Amino acid sequence: MLSDIAAWFITLFVVDPLQAEMREQLDRANASTEIIQQSQRCVASQAPQLLNRAGEDPAWAIATVVGFTFGWTSPAQLLDKGDPNCAAVLGLLQGRDGEGSEV
Repeated sequence: MLSDIAAWFITLFVVDPLQAEMREQLDRANASTEIIQQSQRCVASQAPQLLNRAGEDPAWAIATVVGFTFGWTSPAQLLDKGDPNCAAVLGLLQGRDGEGSEV
């Protein structure tokens, strides 16, 4: 049950705002259709991983929600640099805040 609550918090306070941030950055950059599709595939592959981690480690989920909500954790820190679909959007997100290390 605790893992379900942690996953819900990650969805509500991290995944949904992360998608919104990515859309905003892509709109600002007037991104191509290809980059937009890559960003959608990035979220589609990364969200289940974040939810799985939240279910396995509720303390990480709480810390991540708090860090993301207060701006201590950047969106780029939550995405896998090794995922080729995330490469383009990571460049946009890192350019926005100058960060990009993984959590």
